[in-house]
Amino acid sequence: MTSILAGKKFGIFALLSALISISPAMRAQDDPFHLETSAGANRIRIAVADFKPQSGDAGSFKHTFDTTLFADLTAAGIFDMVSKDMTPQSTPGTPAEINLGQWSAAPASAAMVAFGNLGVANSRIVVNGFLDDAKNAQFPQVFAKQYNEAASDDSARQIAHRFADEIISRLGGVTGIAETKIYYVKVLGGSKEIWEMDYDGSNQHAITHLGAISISPRVSPDNSRLAFSSLGKDGFQIKMYSLLLGRLVNFTSAGGTNVSPAWAPNGSQLAFSSSRTGDPEIWVSDPEGRVAHKITSFAGPDVSPTWNPKTGGQIAWISGRTHLPQLYIMDADGSGVQRLTDGGYATSPSWSPNGQFLTFAWDRKYGPGAPGGQDIYIMEIATKRWIQLTHDSGPCDFPSWSPDGRHIVFANGSGSRARIMSMLADGTQKRALTGSGADMPNWSWK
Repeated sequence: MTSILAGKKFGIFALLSALISISPAMRAQDDPFHLETSAGANRIRIAVADFKPQSGDAGSFKHTFDTTLFADLTAAGIFDMVSKDMTPQSTPGTPAEINLGQWSAAPASAAMVAFGNLGVANSRIVVNGFLDDAKNAQFPQVFAKQYNEAASDDSARQIAHRFADEIISRLGGVTGIAETKIYYVKVLGGSKEIWEMDYDGSNQHAITHLGAISISPRVSPDNSRLAFSSLGKDGFQIKMYSLLLGRLVNFTSAGGTNVSPAWAPNGSQLAFSSSRTGDPEIWVSDPEGRVAHKITSFAGPDVSPTWNPKTGGQIAWISGRTHLPQLYIMDADGSGVQRLTDGGYATSPSWSPNGQFLTFAWDRKYGPGAPGGQDIYIMEIATKRWIQLTHDSGPCDFPSWSPDGRHIVFANGSGSRARIMSMLADGTQKRALTGSGADMPNWSWK
């Protein structure tokens, strides 16, 4: 078991069944279903002015702020961003200093303009941000915000995230994700530790320092705890880390192999796969692992549960009850079992925030000599229709939805060469968040 973990990229099902990796391929389904990111609505054209420095020592912080704000709004996927090369060569710091006619005219042709000023005083960054409607000469201001934080590069970045989220909320009608976090596995020589980063890949840092093989991080809905599985003298066991206390807290172990934890949306239950009674089955317990009960009972491994975050009433998971792993859903008490995939090799499901879709990794042509490939798919649960999001980019696994339902993060590559990517939920705007040696991402709930 240890050699498999150390030597190659793996899914939870592969961890238990020790099946081989698969090669890339391309496949798509006709008549794709509707996704939020392909709604066809006109995108708001928005320009972002570089913020005006208010003090001589604002330079490095201002650069971080300016680049982060523009990147956040671009990544949102709901705006038509005006290139910096097409904006007026001015840095308006206040509403009195901006000529909206210049910004609304060609070539910028902006409908909205974000601008403001940034300064450092008494070791604190002070940012005044404004959003104006460039087409409304009489009442242009949409909103104004002031931010005041201890001076640091990270503070400049976090203020930009908050300002971007405010713009996204006001103009897009959706909750922004710029302040969310992604937890993931970092490959460090012979060990794997749990790391955290901002949604855009910045601020990467270690959470655990166990010197062991730790996998499958899952953050609680309130962002207070992190559940994961770690290899020790008793095999793989569920561990619980308090993000508030900065240390491990108790989670009861009951023997066997225990992997792939998943939080219920109310934070009061944890689902996971356990072989404590022999065959790996899906179990549900309280957050301390003290009161646990089995909800599946069938020959073949049952792994990788994920709750319906909209209702908390259903669990999707991967089962090997028909030999190769397939995607299933069931009620949270284990009843109402439905098989969703029609063959191939499926792994690592994640449920969309609206409860309508599942994203998962799937090799639809798995088998000796088959021209298959492990790619990321989305399935509409009600109709079982699917679309393929990744193509010809190598093995892709461990997709995880963003809390706004518009983005997906996933792992691309194998073993120490794996990296974490993000994309819009329709498969567009793919970008790398990490270099090699990063795997198994999980997006925070908020």
